[in-house]
Amino acid sequence: MKTIRIQLETLTCPSCINKIESVLNKQNGVKEAKVMFNSSKVKITYDSEKITSEALAEIIEKLGYPVLS
Repeated sequence: MKTIRIQLETLTCPSCINKIESVLNKQNGVKEAKVMFNSSKVKITYDSEKITSEALAEIIEKLGYPVLS
């Protein structure tokens, strides 16, 4: 298992947290996704043999939340 932290450009509301966590936690290989509203970061624990960090960032982007590199 690996853990990454992805910095988002911004989060504007608590429902954003639920949306991101819900979608990420349903992905094959994701053990846990937790969004920290105050810092606009997403902490994800995942199996790198099932999903990549790039794929996780892409999922977040597709939800409409820009990821900072």
